[in-house]
Amino acid sequence: MQELDAVKINFDSSGLWVLNIALAVVMFGVALGITFNDFKGLLKQPKLVIIGVVSQFVLLPLATFLIILLVKPQPSIALGMMMVAACPGGNISNFMTHLAKGNTALSVSLTAFATFLAIFMTPLNFQFYGNLYEPTAQILKTVSLEPFELVKLVVLILGIPLVLGMVLRQKNQKLAIKLSKLLKPLSIIVFVAIVVIAFSNNLDIFNDYAHRVFAIGIGHNLLALLLGFGVAKLFRLSFRDAKTLTIETGIQNSGLGLLLIFTFFNGLGGMAILAAFWGIWHIISGLILATYWSKKSNGIEKALAT
Repeated sequence: MQELDAVKINFDSSGLWVLNIALAVVMFGVALGITFNDFKGLLKQPKLVIIGVVSQFVLLPLATFLIILLVKPQPSIALGMMMVAACPGGNISNFMTHLAKGNTALSVSLTAFATFLAIFMTPLNFQFYGNLYEPTAQILKTVSLEPFELVKLVVLILGIPLVLGMVLRQKNQKLAIKLSKLLKPLSIIVFVAIVVIAFSNNLDIFNDYAHRVFAIGIGHNLLALLLGFGVAKLFRLSFRDAKTLTIETGIQNSGLGLLLIFTFFNGLGGMAILAAFWGIWHIISGLILATYWSKKSNGIEKALAT
C-alpha cells in the first residue's frame, strides 16, 4: 500500500458527533423547502425522474469507475472518487440552479427524490464499484465496513431529517419557511467550520498531499458536469432543464462522503483529501457555471426585449 493510502486524518469522536448533527441539520433545512407535492410533480414527469436518476446514480458512478481504470490513481484516492460519485446531489444545487435561471422546481424535486434514493443507492454503488476494482477491494478488506451500518447511518443523516422537514413544512408552512432561512446558512457555516478545524489539525498532511488530488478532483467534477449536460441533450431536454440536470449531477453531497469516510475509514488520507477538495471545488465550479448561465440568460432576455 502506497504512502498516501496509509495516511490517516485525525478526527476525534466528539468532532464526529458534531459533524453528524451538522449534516443532519443541513438536510433538515433543505427538507423544509420540499413538499410532498414535489414528489407528485415528478411522478407526472416520469421522463425527468428517470433521466435524473440514471444520470446521478447509474452513469456518474459508472463513468467514475471507467476513469479510474484509465487513470489508475492511488487506491485511496480512487475510493474517494467512488464515494463522492455514490453520494446524492449537494445541498446547494437548488441555489445554484436558481442563480443559473434553471428549473428550480425540478431541482428541488430531484434533490428530494435523489436524497430518498441515496439511502439505498449510495451504499450499493460504493460497495459494488469498490469491490469491483482490485486495488480498492484490497483496502475494503482491511476495513470493517458493515453494509447495514452504512445504510443505517445514511438513513439517520438523510432519511429521517428529510421526512421530519417535509412533515413540518406540510403542517406549518410559515414556521418551516422561517426556520429554513435561518438553518440553511447557519448549518452550512457550522459544517464548513468543522471540516476546516478537522483539516487545520492535519494541515501538514493536507499540504503534503493536496497536490495529488488537485487535477483528479477538478477533472472528476468537470466529468460530472459534462455528463449531466450530455445526458440532458441526448434526451432533448430544454436548455432550462439541461442546466438543472447539469448542476444536480455535478454538485455532489461531499459532506456526506466525508462523514462516511471519517466514520468507517478513520479518515483514510486519499479518500478524505479528495472528498474535502471536491467539497471546496464544486462550489467554485458550480458558482462560475451558474453565474455564466445567469449572465447569458440576462443577455438573451435583453435582446428579446429590444
